[in-house]
Amino acid sequence: MLKKKSLFRILIISLGTWIVFSYIILPLRLEGQSMEPNSPDGGFRFCWLQKYFFLEPEHGDVVAIRFAGKRVVLLKRIVALAGETVEFRNGILFVNNQRVEEPYVRYRSNWNLPSRQVARGRVYVVGDNRGISMHRHHFGQVDMQRILGGVLW
Repeated sequence: MLKKKSLFRILIISLGTWIVFSYIILPLRLEGQSMEPNSPDGGFRFCWLQKYFFLEPEHGDVVAIRFAGKRVVLLKRIVALAGETVEFRNGILFVNNQRVEEPYVRYRSNWNLPSRQVARGRVYVVGDNRGISMHRHHFGQVDMQRILGGVLW
């Protein structure tokens, strides 16, 4: 029979683990190609759930977004913030009419998307793998309430 001290340790470790994985860090198993090659299909990442409680979102942040229910989470990169305009011209990203250098994008596209302004309380997100057709890619404005947190590498 386990001693009371051992049971107490197991209880504390279980409680600590539950707190960490419910409120601080969310493990993510990656499925899909939209963030390749930086986050490969079948890879594993952690999401810091409290990041945007302490910090404001920034250009280039990779975020986990609640897509449908609690089980489907998308990884995307923030490319524009509230109040900014965003567009794609022949696969090149422009924010506020300024070309954005994206060293993390390896697979370029020929995407064309007219200029649009990001609404207040939202950010504009897109995956790193621009070689995927626009029609197969989930991207666009996302309400900050749907962002679970920032992805830790």
